[in-house]
Amino acid sequence: MSRYRYGAYQDGPDPLAPPYDVRDALDAVGDAVLEGVRPDEALRDLLRRGLPGVRDRRGLDDMLREVRRRRRELRERGRLDGTLEEARALLDTAIGQERAELFPDPSDDARLREAELDTLPDDTAQAVRRLSDYRWRSGAAGETFEKLKDLLRREVLDARFQGMKQALQGQDPQAMERVKDMMAALNRMLERDARGEHTQDDFDRFMQEYGEFFPDAPQNLEELVDSLARRAAAMDRLLNSLSPEQREELAGLMDQMLQDAGLAMEMTRLNDALRARRPDLGWGGSERMTGDEPLGMGDATSALAELADLSGLESALGQDYPGARLDDIDEDAVRRALGRQAVDDLQNLRRIEAELERQGYLARRKGKLELTPKAVRRLGETALRRVFSQLASGRQGDHDQRDAGQAGELTGTSRPWTFGDEQPLDVVRTVSNAIRRNAMDGGGAAVKLGVDDFEVQETERRTGAAVCLLVDLSYSMVLRGTWAAAKQTTLALHSLVTSRFPQDAIQIIGFSNYARTLHPTEMAGLDWDMVQGTNLHHALMIAGRHLDGHPDFEPIVLVVTDGEPTAHLLPDGRSLFDYPPSADTLVLTMAEVDKMTRRGAGMNFFMLADDRRLVSFVEEVARRNGGRVFAPDAERLGEYVVSDYLRVRRGRAGRR
Repeated sequence: MSRYRYGAYQDGPDPLAPPYDVRDALDAVGDAVLEGVRPDEALRDLLRRGLPGVRDRRGLDDMLREVRRRRRELRERGRLDGTLEEARALLDTAIGQERAELFPDPSDDARLREAELDTLPDDTAQAVRRLSDYRWRSGAAGETFEKLKDLLRREVLDARFQGMKQALQGQDPQAMERVKDMMAALNRMLERDARGEHTQDDFDRFMQEYGEFFPDAPQNLEELVDSLARRAAAMDRLLNSLSPEQREELAGLMDQMLQDAGLAMEMTRLNDALRARRPDLGWGGSERMTGDEPLGMGDATSALAELADLSGLESALGQDYPGARLDDIDEDAVRRALGRQAVDDLQNLRRIEAELERQGYLARRKGKLELTPKAVRRLGETALRRVFSQLASGRQGDHDQRDAGQAGELTGTSRPWTFGDEQPLDVVRTVSNAIRRNAMDGGGAAVKLGVDDFEVQETERRTGAAVCLLVDLSYSMVLRGTWAAAKQTTLALHSLVTSRFPQDAIQIIGFSNYARTLHPTEMAGLDWDMVQGTNLHHALMIAGRHLDGHPDFEPIVLVVTDGEPTAHLLPDGRSLFDYPPSADTLVLTMAEVDKMTRRGAGMNFFMLADDRRLVSFVEEVARRNGGRVFAPDAERLGEYVVSDYLRVRRGRAGRR
């Protein structure tokens, strides 16, 4: 009977995980855009923080912190001169064992040998070279010296070929011959590739023959070259990171080992080929290691290769250079440094921008990332949901009139259909009428619908409203921190009107030194105007034309500002600024207020500052117009504006 074991899925992203809702990313980008951040910067900030609403999904900053932590650990792991230190210890041990063997011997040969040992240079490499032909009297000393040569052989090859230390465990001459054959075959393969003669079959045959020397199992020549070049460059940095004396000593030991093993020429050929193919790997650099534990040459090279990976990865994850893109981040480097889950997180981040564009929320125009109308509608809906979540519980419903009519909420009653009706059909009553009529007429089983059978569902009558939202765009809105709240409020009100009260006609008017009509898409990414002037006079003129264009609609005028009028239009169309406000500015602005009053439009002001001049002005407007004045906190501006709009619409409809 078969037995099964179950565990966490390790081969990539969870195939059963729910798909990520890109609209959450859009909301996060939109919040930043409404704060005044450009869409491309907002998206970059989102990618740095990670995906909202998704657990265990790291952003670039999380990965960057992990990379820096790993670099710190590697630097503190040990010292780079471990092989040199171990070689010196073995050499001193061998010499001590030889002296112990020679000391009891009174012969001249023993004294000559002692003299030869006395004249050995302090440099370990030169001493090893001098002793390479020395005939050891002590068997233990000879064995120690062979251990020294075996150590150098394994460490030097392990520094160039990861895992070679294990493959050369012991002093098997046949193993060294296979290393020679492997390196010769590798160099021939690289030369054939340089001439354009290499094929994948050549690589497959090479790996079949010498695959035990490459535990990372590269799949093609490029992967093999990348692995070898990274280690060769790390070995170069290892030598450069030592003191000049240590560097010369270790280089001498390596040269001596390669000469003794007959690998010097092949290693030089390989090193030159790797440098030529990967000059970008930072050859000639250095790295500072601060740990106390001495590292062998192979381990030190691995550490330096990983540090080089982490350094490049740190730069790519930082994304703080011109033209930075997520595609610059090497997935293989991420996998080596942070594991497979980090690769999955990176791929998810890459999909965000692509999905936002594919689903029509972002678009590139002239190289700039912009929000589309679809995205702005989504931001308006989100802003509106937030506003409604803040409203006190209770009936905050639609503006309505309690007689039956053509549009509005269903009343639960129906009436016979007449030509021109656009209300939804009452299917149940229509079919019931047909069945009853068919039975009374003595018809058969088949039921046929007649014109007189149709009934439509009655709805509450709704009156249309002409809504004007006037939003201050002056620089003071930014200085007071109310700019983002004003934009969110604008989008929320526009979403409410267009989605729930489509019969209403809304116009958004922005004003600073001049006033202008704003489209919601423009409003979402709009920056404040760094100009002098709060030209409410011009804004009211534009609003008046909107109301006059909808004479049968209920007029609603809402003004969001943090300052009194300080500019007005001259007869030639130019804007005149004056502070404190000139008498002409106040007179012309009040004239437009009076026109609004004659239109029957109440002007409700939402003050975002408690400036004395502003308070005095809006109180005078309220006295002459009959409108209301609110002084909400910026965080509650949307709640106040939307609530007032609903109240005014209900109130107007209720009086009809």
